[in-house]
Parts: sequence; C-alpha cells; structure tokens
Amino acid sequence: MHVFGLDYLTQTPMRLTKYTDYAMRLMIYLGSRPSGLSSIREISDTFSVSQNHMMKVVQDLANAEFLESVRGRNGGIRLARPTNEINLGALLRHTEGLTDLIDCHGCRIAPACALPSVLSEATAAFVAVFDKYTLADLVGKRSALGELLGFGGHSSR
Repeated sequence: MHVFGLDYLTQTPMRLTKYTDYAMRLMIYLGSRPSGLSSIREISDTFSVSQNHMMKVVQDLANAEFLESVRGRNGGIRLARPTNEINLGALLRHTEGLTDLIDCHGCRIAPACALPSVLSEATAAFVAVFDKYTLADLVGKRSALGELLGFGGHSSR
C-alpha cells in the first residue's frame, strides 16, 4: 500500500534500536551462562558485534546497575542481580529512552491533533508487555540457549 509515496507494507511500524538489541542479547547471554565472568570479546564474537559497540552497552548497563564489571587481568562482566529480578520493561525504558515517536514541533495542527496521545498510549501498551517479564523468562530454556551459545545450560543467577 502506497500512501504519500511511502510503502507501509515494507516498513516495520515499531522497531527497537540496535542498541537495545545488543543489550538484550548481552543480558540473555549472561543470564544463560554458568556462574563466572564473561568477557566483552567473547560476547562480541558470539553475536558478531563490534567490541566497541558492545563495550558502550556494557558500560551503560553497568552504570545503570544491570551488570557488574570486574576490572583486572581476570576481570569480566556478570549480571548484577538474579535473572528473576531484572525486569525487561525497566531494561527497555533504560535502553530506548522512549521519547515521542513523532516530532510535532512546528506542525500546524499540533494544538488540536490527537495523534500524539494515541502514540503515547500505544507506547505505554508496548512497554506494559515487557513489564510483565523478567530476564528469567527469556532464559527459561537455559540448556537450549547454553548449547547454542557453547557453554551448557546451567546458571547460578
């Protein structure tokens, strides 16, 4: 369907950023891993993601207390809390920022337009689904994830 020259059938209406994608993969990896520390390099290699990008995600999530970072020769990263205490809605809010989906600044109809409130309600409903789940829900099949990630299926977190 073409409307105003845009092909709405090939566009994804709501899409998470790559940053959130990397953050979710990172958290699933750590939640599926047996106890111990993981390196940014091993996670980057596992998902074929730049180490620089992954390092930025790790630093941000460590600052937000989703992760613990241990410095030094034998250092690495791990979850800061058990998987059942890491809410996906909180993680999504942190990584996405969830600003307005459209910019109404300067729009002639903005004072009377209901679209921003509809989009705000839709965003709230989207995030409400994530609020129902924890990281434990995503790593529930640890043995399958662990095998795919190359480290078996037991985790202490």
